Amino acid sequence: MLERTSKEVDRRGFLRLVGALTTATAIAGSVAACGGPSSTAAGSTSGGDAEGGSNGTIEAGISYALSTGFDPMTSSGATPVAANLHVFEGLVDLDPATREPYAALAAAMPQQVDDTTWRARLRSGATFHDGSPVTAEDVVFSFGRILDPANSSLIVQFLPFLDTVTAVDSGTVEFRLKYAFPLFATRISVVKVVPKKVVEADQKAFDAKPTGSGPYKVVEATRQDKIAFQRHDAYNGPRPAKAAAMVWRLTSDPTARVSSLVSGRVQAIEDVPYVDVAGLKGKAVTESVESFGNLFLMFNFARKPFDDKRVRQALHYALDVDKIVATAMYGNGIASTSYLQPSHPDYHRAATVYAHDPEKARALLAEAGASGLSVTLLTTNTGWVNDIAPLIKESWDAVGVKTTLDIGDSSGQYKKVDAGDFGVMAAPGDPSVFGNDVDLLLRWFYGEGVWTTKRFRWAGSPEDQQVRGLLDQAARTADAAARSALWNQVIDLVAEQAVLYPVVHRKLPTAWSDKKLAGFKPLPTTGLSFLGVSAA
Repeated sequence: MLERTSKEVDRRGFLRLVGALTTATAIAGSVAACGGPSSTAAGSTSGGDAEGGSNGTIEAGISYALSTGFDPMTSSGATPVAANLHVFEGLVDLDPATREPYAALAAAMPQQVDDTTWRARLRSGATFHDGSPVTAEDVVFSFGRILDPANSSLIVQFLPFLDTVTAVDSGTVEFRLKYAFPLFATRISVVKVVPKKVVEADQKAFDAKPTGSGPYKVVEATRQDKIAFQRHDAYNGPRPAKAAAMVWRLTSDPTARVSSLVSGRVQAIEDVPYVDVAGLKGKAVTESVESFGNLFLMFNFARKPFDDKRVRQALHYALDVDKIVATAMYGNGIASTSYLQPSHPDYHRAATVYAHDPEKARALLAEAGASGLSVTLLTTNTGWVNDIAPLIKESWDAVGVKTTLDIGDSSGQYKKVDAGDFGVMAAPGDPSVFGNDVDLLLRWFYGEGVWTTKRFRWAGSPEDQQVRGLLDQAARTADAAARSALWNQVIDLVAEQAVLYPVVHRKLPTAWSDKKLAGFKPLPTTGLSFLGVSAA
């Protein structure tokens, strides 16, 4: 039986934590047998370093391997994107926890010259990790390579307003826009500044071992093992490194990740398994932060009967999302009532909300001539998604939809999607790692790009054209209230169409030792941030 009682949930958590504690004891014993604390690649001891503070080493448990390189023009993997927060700077960056913008490589927030012209002055004395100064030429190069269609950058879709970027002098950059874009000063945070000479000399080497201007530099990166960082001593920006080094242990196994925290091998872990959140209390600080990160349903608009919105809506109405949240997520989720999570500053409750309504689901399927539908649900083998997939099948089977699960690794599943070999997919998504404004979040899935053309395949449909038209209109609208009204129209439209739409927004559980880390905050995005954090 799929439904778990509270006693069963507690028992699973208890047994898992016992396993973690047993493993932790073994780890502690092996370390003691070796005669002392484990050494790091940076040559410092772990976070319990006797010197502590700015001379300590922060060690963390990261749940994802290095799926891509570090080059911020193309990097999309959860782990390298999180690492890049510490390695690179934009002219403007977003605080990882609050998502508020601040001047990073820029000496101050960019200044508007006129409706379509902005200027930014570089921070004096900023240097890359190789000791070379950061110049306006590097900034121009960093934007130019993203805008170059030949480079197929993921970031270019967030910069449709940008026309030219030029150096006024060695420390000043001027931006000319195609049209007035009110979100300019925040949006340019998506571009991280890279050293032109280093990238041009060997882009592949740069992708594997990056050179930035941030407070930490990468000294070692092994795909399935770890990333080791050292402090960039010449850094003079607003977020200096407060530890001498960091080691990120790439630990995809959830039990091992929990064990590493309990044993003290690491001081913080991301992606705490939902079953372990309650059991870790008293052994570490745990906090689940509401996020945009979600599980979505995506339909192949080019395949019948999924071109009929009644079928898509029916499969949403059939889902018992409250049961999914309570049973598979242990309460660490929120049933979607909008494209945005309720904590988002621009949250708008969609005109269509998919409450659990099996009768409505059956009626819509009957109207569409799809009663007795057979569906193969493609999904990824991400841990928390694995727990949800059987409950989706249960809900769909209950309204007469014969459901088969096809679960596999993300790269293999998306190969099927990109080849058009699917009808329905359930998968996790979170573009908020790039930014938090509504325009960016909507353009990731609904803008002109890979999702609309190669994945859910509704590019060119009247609804697709309407969404993009509204987004473009909002992007040109200076009045905040009018802009918000246009975004709300888009949210209502994508909810009604449900061609790609969230089922549930996640709460992201993070755990850490407040005795060993000072200044640490959990994030509303995938990953961890140690900007401003010291090893106590």
